[in-house]
Amino acid sequence: MTRPNNNTVQALQWTGNTLKVLDQRQLPEAIVYNAYSDAAGVTEAIATMRVRGAPAIGIAAAYGVVLSVIKHHAEAPAHWRQKVAADIEMLATSRPTAVNLFWALEQMKAVLNQPQANPLEAILACAEKIHADDIAANYKMGELGAELLAGAKGVMTHCNTGALATGGYGTALGVIRSAYRRQPIKVYAGETRPWLQGARLTVWELAQDSIPVTLIADSAAAWLMKSGAIDWVIVGADRIAANGDTANKIGTYSLAVLAKQHGIKFMVVAPTTTIDWEIKNGGQVEIEQRHQNELLPACYLKEGSLVSAWNPVFDVTPVELIAALVTERGVVLKPDVQGIRGLKDVI
Repeated sequence: MTRPNNNTVQALQWTGNTLKVLDQRQLPEAIVYNAYSDAAGVTEAIATMRVRGAPAIGIAAAYGVVLSVIKHHAEAPAHWRQKVAADIEMLATSRPTAVNLFWALEQMKAVLNQPQANPLEAILACAEKIHADDIAANYKMGELGAELLAGAKGVMTHCNTGALATGGYGTALGVIRSAYRRQPIKVYAGETRPWLQGARLTVWELAQDSIPVTLIADSAAAWLMKSGAIDWVIVGADRIAANGDTANKIGTYSLAVLAKQHGIKFMVVAPTTTIDWEIKNGGQVEIEQRHQNELLPACYLKEGSLVSAWNPVFDVTPVELIAALVTERGVVLKPDVQGIRGLKDVI
């Protein structure tokens, strides 16, 4: 498959001894990379949402383990494994919902637990493979998802699921990119409060690829759907339960409910690494709660204020609202436990 040109700025750049992380909080006003040389820095970058998006978080954590091995193998040759293990535990605390984080760390631990003539070479190869495999999966999902969009006139997406949220190209945004290459399609992006990933990141990414996009307020989604402009809602995922229930950026569930009401199809696009085979349904997903200062003006943060905020970062969309799950291993239409389980056996 010929890959399209993609000039979008990448979220992560490995230099050989540091991980450069694009500070997505400063986009689109400024393109600023922060360089990290240890696992503590990468942990902080993930926790503070300098890097975000489930696949990108997993990749960043993998490189964080590489940095840990580089540091501790040189500084504490007798105890480096224990120190790296502690760094892995620290990285695991950075974000609780994105399953790719834990999957990537398990991959790195598996390599470290094997006898290696050159541990650093082996652990770096694992991280680079995680990164490369994610990019390849994105292109595959882009083509598979684009097949479903044949004849569609308009699509809506939520949050940011592009190159900035992944190793490159994107999941849901990758599908939109691939579909646009085949035929003109109208793209609508929700602003995605409170961090405005749609307004700051998604529309910027699409503009970099010369794809026209229309930004809407989150609260305008229902009225837009009623107008008949939307054929599909296309989103990514941070964790998918074994039955297909999908945790994604807050506001995804409401879009799925609205899509059902208006007869619009709802697509989830995610690599199989996002499927958590250990949880049966979405009720078992830990939903991250972030600080209320992300929502409240400073005047309400004073001691004794009667105003508080509830700030969940994710919600869970029940599988019965999902028309298609697109993965690098194939598409599951009207997903259920049996259909999703079949992805396990695909090579």
